[in-house]
Amino acid sequence: MNCQQAKPLIDPYADGELEASAVLELEQHLKDCPACALALRNVQSLKKSLKQDALYFAAPAELRKRIQAQLPSPAKSSPQWRGWSWNWLTTATTGAFTACLALLLTLTLSRPSPEQLLARDAVSSHIRSLIPGHTLDVVSTDQHTVKPWFNGKIDFSPPVKDLASQAFPLIGGRLDYINGHNAAALIYQRNKHVINLFVWPATEKASQPAALAPIRGFNVIHWSDGQMSFWAVSDLNGGELMEFVQDFAVGKILNP
Repeated sequence: MNCQQAKPLIDPYADGELEASAVLELEQHLKDCPACALALRNVQSLKKSLKQDALYFAAPAELRKRIQAQLPSPAKSSPQWRGWSWNWLTTATTGAFTACLALLLTLTLSRPSPEQLLARDAVSSHIRSLIPGHTLDVVSTDQHTVKPWFNGKIDFSPPVKDLASQAFPLIGGRLDYINGHNAAALIYQRNKHVINLFVWPATEKASQPAALAPIRGFNVIHWSDGQMSFWAVSDLNGGELMEFVQDFAVGKILNP
């Protein structure tokens, strides 16, 4: 990534809105480029300054008077209004509360779960990896080459397995970033179908492989061994992808 490519990404990065796939590249560029790093600090400083209380002002007294003059006077209310205003207010308040409660329930029920958010991000990273030149950082069918390649690049050691005898050959790996997680992406293949297996340290208990609902036409399977969290993504049919997962989950792990 060069400065021309990095500059348009600085603002969304400062706002936490940059796509995960670009975060690692931009952060690496910022480490090596003092000019872009300074631009990021300036954006962050401006955002901090805009939040200071000194930039907020109370409305002038004259403006307050003009607004109050436009409001209806309680003295002009008719006796009939005073007679039923309480019932009207109660009804209106109840209706508003019911509407707000319905909206809250709708938002809560429609909000994706943390697992769904991870799955969506994993699928997005899988799709990006299919762009020519983005699939692999290390190209090798040898697990003894792929596993050591991650040393020093991430703070954990992913398990790497040779599944060529099960017709799921390893073809390499790369670094990725999934919804706030530095991830090791292990790349396997079945015929012409690419399988991305994303791995990072687990924060959940061990769990059996479970298939999620397909996302954008891609199958997703997630499980944990208690130490690592695994997300397998592919356009391979669900049955064969589960076969791959089972082979990986029970196969012999290459020791560090």
